[in-house]
Amino acid sequence: MKHVLITLLAVFTTLAATAQKNNRLTVGGYGEVALSRHFHSDNVYRYSQPSKYASDPSHGRFDIPHAVFYIGYEFGKGWSLQGEIEFEHSGTGSSSEQEFDEAGEWESEIEKGGEVALEQFWIQKSFFPELNLRIGHMVVPVGALNNAHEPLNYFTVYRPEGEYTILPSTWHDTGIGLWGKVGGWFEYEAMVVAGLDAYMFDRDNFIKAGAGSPFEFKVANTYGGALRLDFYPVKGLRTSLSGYAGNSFHNGNPNDLKTSVKQDEESGEWVVSENKYASIKGRTLIGSFDFEYKGHGLIARGNFDYGSLSDAYMISQIKAPLAKRAPYHGTLVGKGAMAFGGEIGYDIFNLFPKVRESGHKLYLFARGEYYNSYIPDDKQPEYNYTRRTRIAAGINWLPIPQIAIKAEYSRRMFPSPYNPEPSLNIGIVYMAFFNH
Repeated sequence: MKHVLITLLAVFTTLAATAQKNNRLTVGGYGEVALSRHFHSDNVYRYSQPSKYASDPSHGRFDIPHAVFYIGYEFGKGWSLQGEIEFEHSGTGSSSEQEFDEAGEWESEIEKGGEVALEQFWIQKSFFPELNLRIGHMVVPVGALNNAHEPLNYFTVYRPEGEYTILPSTWHDTGIGLWGKVGGWFEYEAMVVAGLDAYMFDRDNFIKAGAGSPFEFKVANTYGGALRLDFYPVKGLRTSLSGYAGNSFHNGNPNDLKTSVKQDEESGEWVVSENKYASIKGRTLIGSFDFEYKGHGLIARGNFDYGSLSDAYMISQIKAPLAKRAPYHGTLVGKGAMAFGGEIGYDIFNLFPKVRESGHKLYLFARGEYYNSYIPDDKQPEYNYTRRTRIAAGINWLPIPQIAIKAEYSRRMFPSPYNPEPSLNIGIVYMAFFNH
């Protein structure tokens, strides 16, 4: 992994130098470094036995949640390309060593967790501003966070918890899409992508893992559609509607056929019989509203998201035993999930003209949100710890427009008898195009 990182850094350094001489090439990225202290238990049984772990000591974490590098190129005549590679939690690592106490055998060990992912890779044909065709691996812009997931687009050190918990983030998938801008007041984006996988849904994160794939390819036995509409009614204000619809069952590998053909033992005739799970669709619907206002030193953002899943009870029963021998999630999944929240920040340097002219910004902010990753149907048990409220307050200091230093105190709260989870988080983030 170290050699891969060195190679990538060398490549992007070369590209950045080339980009200075070639206005067709765009190189950029964003990243975060976070330092946290959590004043609550980190025991895995703290929700099943809350009283037992109420007095546990605090724990700390250092993290690089995301480090992303992207590159774009304008071929000309309306054709362009964009690629983006993401390192989550500083990527993955493994090592090999010879065990001399085991007959000199070589062993490979995982040194650290994390993820390296190709987040975007698409080719686009632009006909005119109102119509652009995009094919490849793209961000699915459902919800406020997936539409604006870079760290300068929210005040908290980590991504806002509600949407980050119940939706894939960053949600990226392969498909075909259309997008366009109409004047300065309306934008749209519509796409068809590979369907979600119901076997990857679970109680704690709803459909979050459903956009991924444990295989070398993305299974696409079913398909989904996503739509986003952005409106700009007045200066500084954006309001948005977005959503997703698609079936998520029968989207595994190998494809579980809805029908099977068997030969009758007595008559010898071939009979087509229906799979007993053929009627299960796992229809997944997501609806979202979000807004952002910027003006007069003030930034305000908000979101509301609701998701529903048909056949949740049957899907939970089917996938639970399979998870013991296949790369699936074994916990229940509810019939729905929801998240809503908002944040507001004011740049106090806006009150001082000389400081404002220097470009420095210092936002004081507050955020509150509620989310529930598991809304059961009548046949399913309740798990009240999935109902969470989180409040946070802190500062964002921007010494230059591309960099922010963040600090916040937050408190995650649950219904009784679960213990609250306060935290202190500090981070430094950047978001920039290197050749602009």
